[in-house]
Amino acid sequence: MQRTRFGDMACSIARTLDVVGEPWSPLILRDVYVGMNRFEQIQQDLGISRKVLAERLRWLTENGVLERRAYSERPPRYEYLLTAKGRELCDLLLVMVRWGDRWTSGEAGPPVLYRHHACGEIGHVELCCSSCGQPMRATDVDVLPGPGAGGGPLRTPDAEPTG
Repeated sequence: MQRTRFGDMACSIARTLDVVGEPWSPLILRDVYVGMNRFEQIQQDLGISRKVLAERLRWLTENGVLERRAYSERPPRYEYLLTAKGRELCDLLLVMVRWGDRWTSGEAGPPVLYRHHACGEIGHVELCCSSCGQPMRATDVDVLPGPGAGGGPLRTPDAEPTG
């Protein structure tokens, strides 16, 4: 199956999807994040085919999201660890968790709770501005062309296309 490539687009969302946009990838990252580092653990947890899992692990490793490290020489066995790039992608997963907990959990409530190391409280991710610390949601920002925009059209929620 030919995979659509988004990595060459002048769009950070598209470039991110090029790395983790295939539906199994965030679930593999989640498993590695919570400590399921070995192929068999991930395969058993997700019920994913061995072929697809091997392809996804190879892709995530080639893209610097995971590191493959040998833990046994006889027989050769490997574990997968998050790189700095992978750990930062887990921040994105926490934002997805917040949305999923709010809109898809139903009466049962969230399937997982997150305890913050700094305060010891159960909480959820809140997006805030890196400059002023105020809440930052899609309705609180204007989308402007950046230095890597490449002159393509840009649409903002309340504006006509530019560029």
